[in-house]
Amino acid sequence: INLVLALIINTFLTSLLIIIIFWLPQLNSYAEKTNPYECGFDPLNPARIPFSIKCFLVAITFLLFDLEIALLLSLPWALQTTNLPIIIKSSITLIIILTLSLAYEWTQKGLD
Repeated sequence: INLVLALIINTFLTSLLIIIIFWLPQLNSYAEKTNPYECGFDPLNPARIPFSIKCFLVAITFLLFDLEIALLLSLPWALQTTNLPIIIKSSITLIIILTLSLAYEWTQKGLD
């Protein structure tokens, strides 16, 4: 009897939630809400509009640094190897490259 009661209650609650989900969004529908949103661009304008290259450069910089950080994340597992000096030298080299590239970006005003 407990199984049947649980199935009835679950079916009732599921049906109630489905009804609420389909009924609720249609209460406050207006034109601004139903328009598609594409990363801040107006979808009705031509697709070939120019955008700032600075945004592109910041995104590429973020991806490069993010990739370098992902390479450093494996460092704790790599420290369990028997060849510890090579792992330490490669990680220090990676950190130095990251620091130098950040300094270069900073001096070239790429992060402004």
